[in-house]
Order: sequence, then structure tokens, then C-alpha cells
Amino acid sequence: MKALVETIAKSLVDDPNQVQAAEEMEEDTLVIKLTVAKEDMGRIIGKEGRTAKAIRTILNAVSTKDNKKAILKIVE
Repeated sequence: MKALVETIAKSLVDDPNQVQAAEEMEEDTLVIKLTVAKEDMGRIIGKEGRTAKAIRTILNAVSTKDNKKAILKIVE
């Protein structure tokens, strides 16, 4: 799932070398922390958070298919 988030983020930003994703387990939930360059933060979040919501929807669909729970945190 980390690779999926990285791939989506790299296709959206101007500087794909700054994209990093890390996985952590918090209780029974997989937390994916996404870090991008400060200039690309708006591209990841999108207008009114639509892009971030779309990424979270895709992540939720994939994690549900695997009978897991995953959330995305965008780190500044």
C-alpha cells in the first residue's frame, strides 16, 4: 500500500524525488505517512482537499479488499 501511495503522489507533484511514504502500525490500523516538498503540498491536498480525499478513497478500497484498515496522513 505504501508503494501505491508513493506512485500516485509522484505522478501529481513537480519534484517526485522529494516524495516519501512510511508505514506505521497504530493498534490494528496501518498508518501511511506521506511527505512531499513544501511547494507540492497544494498539489497533494487539492482544491478543498479533493485530491487527498481521492487518494484516501483508493487506499481504503485496497485495504478493505485485504481485510485491513489503513489511513493516510499527509505530513508537512
